[in-house]
Amino acid sequence: MNVGIEALNVYCGVTSVAVPVLFEGRGLDATRLGNLMMTAKSVALPFEDPVTHAVNAAKPILDAMDEADRDRIELLVTSSESGLDLSKSIASYVHRHLGLSRRCRMLEVKQACYAATGALQLACGYLAAGLSPGAKALVIATDVSLVNENASYTEPAMGTGAAAVLLGDDPRVLDVDLGAFGTHSYETFDSARPGPTFDVADADRSLFAYLDCLTNAYAHYAEKVADVDFATTFAGLAMHTPFAGIVRAAHRKLAREHRLPDADVDFARRVAPGLEYPRLVGNLCSGSVYLALASLIDHLRPDEPVRVGMYSYGSGCAAEFYSGLVDARSTAEVGRMRIGEHLAGRCELTFDEYKRILADNADCLVPVADKRIDPGRYAEVLDRVTGPRTLLACTGVRAYHRRYEWIGAGA
Repeated sequence: MNVGIEALNVYCGVTSVAVPVLFEGRGLDATRLGNLMMTAKSVALPFEDPVTHAVNAAKPILDAMDEADRDRIELLVTSSESGLDLSKSIASYVHRHLGLSRRCRMLEVKQACYAATGALQLACGYLAAGLSPGAKALVIATDVSLVNENASYTEPAMGTGAAAVLLGDDPRVLDVDLGAFGTHSYETFDSARPGPTFDVADADRSLFAYLDCLTNAYAHYAEKVADVDFATTFAGLAMHTPFAGIVRAAHRKLAREHRLPDADVDFARRVAPGLEYPRLVGNLCSGSVYLALASLIDHLRPDEPVRVGMYSYGSGCAAEFYSGLVDARSTAEVGRMRIGEHLAGRCELTFDEYKRILADNADCLVPVADKRIDPGRYAEVLDRVTGPRTLLACTGVRAYHRRYEWIGAGA
């Protein structure tokens, strides 16, 4: 049975700041720009949160479906490090504002930047079991960034947004190789979010855990899959991208371990296409690997079936390497979401604008009984976004219940 990704879209906000501008404004060492390999990062506006990101990512997918297919979405899973409540899930709000069937299961999962892949694999297993023929699942990875000047060189690498993945038995984007996966997990404290206003991170520990998990997850994959060859099996690689520089280091490690003759040429051919979008966005947490997949397909543009490798890593830590087939349908399906066009149409902020918006965003996840948010305060910024936009916006909180409205063209 073929099961996998039928549709894929990412929403990475409508504003960005150039990474060199951020380096200059914070007084960071510009010689380290080359290590990050980042061009820009997405920035959330103060009326955006994990719910709006998730809905704005998934809505174009649902808008392209007929009513019967939308009603076959029987499972909705949101993954996030940016929880809004210790009981009520992000998925409950997302379910409402996407207008999904009331016969749909919904839940939220958490395992740092790995969670969406874990949810995807569990959903694929459910669909492949055939217990509900024709069923579909929607997995949405959604997060906001809390980092500021206190995060030093992590600040330029952290993005904001969501990746929406529709799964079913007509895998037009990625035909998942069922059973072909390798996992590696253990407890470590490389990063965490102990409270709703800050992150903690051990950059060195996180780097070494990412690289260690890649080696071991791929080794586990190779044990399960006959005749796999790192050099020839995969036409492209989509990897979790906290920042593009770490993916380059990870590829060099695998290239050395598998004795590739020219790692730089291989990187340019198989890995760099999957970094084009992440370099413009920053880390999307568990959505990062699916932003990389969209980038890989949009830039590799396969016209016949080829296999791609996927590496997902989440701090704490859990990791998985798996694979699937992409082809001309993948090129068409991802292409119609016009992800590159949307990224190019974001409003580029000045450093002073970025600082003001960052201050307004600081309490995005803090639970309060009542709050009013006026999206109209940011009309001047929205007017600089290229192309028509209809967005779900958070307009406030009443008795701890978050309120949302559609704004912009067509709202």
